Amino acid sequence: MTPTNLPRWTDEAPEPGVPEAPPRHVAIIMDGNGRWAAARGLPRLEGHRRGVEALRKAIRAAHELGVRHLTLYSFSVENWSRPAEEVSDLMNLLRLFIRRDLAELHKANIRIRVIGERGNLPPDILGLLVEAETTTRANTGLDLVVAFNYGARQEIVSAVRRIAEAARDGRLDPAKIDAGLISDHLDTADIPDPDLVIRTSGELRISNFLLWQSAYAEFAFLPMHWPDFDKQAFEEAVASYRSRQRRYGGRLAARAGA
Repeated sequence: MTPTNLPRWTDEAPEPGVPEAPPRHVAIIMDGNGRWAAARGLPRLEGHRRGVEALRKAIRAAHELGVRHLTLYSFSVENWSRPAEEVSDLMNLLRLFIRRDLAELHKANIRIRVIGERGNLPPDILGLLVEAETTTRANTGLDLVVAFNYGARQEIVSAVRRIAEAARDGRLDPAKIDAGLISDHLDTADIPDPDLVIRTSGELRISNFLLWQSAYAEFAFLPMHWPDFDKQAFEEAVASYRSRQRRYGGRLAARAGA
């Protein structure tokens, strides 16, 4: 029996126990580009370039492993505080990736979605993101969610503000506010919660990423830096996920004779 406290906004409520299938939704915190470069005496930009190559490998691996949704934490709201030269390099890499890879992603039937704040983005960057979404909107393969200029606390604040405004204007009864309603106002409203969150670089934190959505996720913290991430690392993280028992805050039924 599925626990009643499971989020109602998932595609299909997963059963508790050891997963038999690959995770439907994998979210990745791509961390360690700069440290990868520093360890090799290379400029940070080279680490970011190699990180783009790892991103391509991750998308390909997700498709081959049967993952339905892949969310990539590409640029956080806090990343704007980095040196201006590095931010400029990152924006240029994004421009290059979309211009070079969009046609191939579209051909592979991949749908691109972008979550995060859009109001303060450079016009050309915003235009490229909108182009990627518009071009691939009808695709039915892998759902590639790009968290760009994203912060989970900011996302939750924006959702609560919209709900409060609806209640103030008489369009919403406050008694109707529940977890599902809050989720319906998040950037990920029609995307199932992540089953597995992967972070590279060995850091043991989630850095303001999908705080609400990760309530019941499994986590894999990998010691490698992001440029070293490949299909084998993805497969090992998925194998670890499939070896775990998922309880969603409840208890599994006792086996006969246990």
